[in-house]
Amino acid sequence: MSRDIHVTVAAIVRRDDCYLIVEETVGGRLVLNQPAGHLEPRETIIEAAVRETLEETAWDFVPQALVGIYQYESAEGITYLRFAFAGEVTGHHPERRLDRGIERALWLTRAQLVARAADHRGPQVLRAIDDYESGCCYPLNTLVGWP
Repeated sequence: MSRDIHVTVAAIVRRDDCYLIVEETVGGRLVLNQPAGHLEPRETIIEAAVRETLEETAWDFVPQALVGIYQYESAEGITYLRFAFAGEVTGHHPERRLDRGIERALWLTRAQLVARAADHRGPQVLRAIDDYESGCCYPLNTLVGWP
């Protein structure tokens, strides 16, 4: 039996008690998520987090730590392995067009995210923030690649 496994990345960015979040349309529904997306061929997991954050928010992301690795199985039987990174954003490019499906990037407090829990793309949105706030941060060199 073949099983699809998708490797994804997410960026956890906190600034002034707010988190960088994207509003995106998925399956005709507007949902909230961290800047996130799939690993592409010949790309490191860290490079994917930087790229996805830029494409979805127009912010330059500088990863500083691995928050966690999360496994989730969708109703369709697809397994997602999500690497969440904490970091900061530096430059902003407001003229940059955001990825298809992304309505906008916004900054929300944890309380605002909790109030809109029904709009989360999945349970991993708040879980990663809670893990970050509890101090779950591992050095980036925890991830080792081979040539």
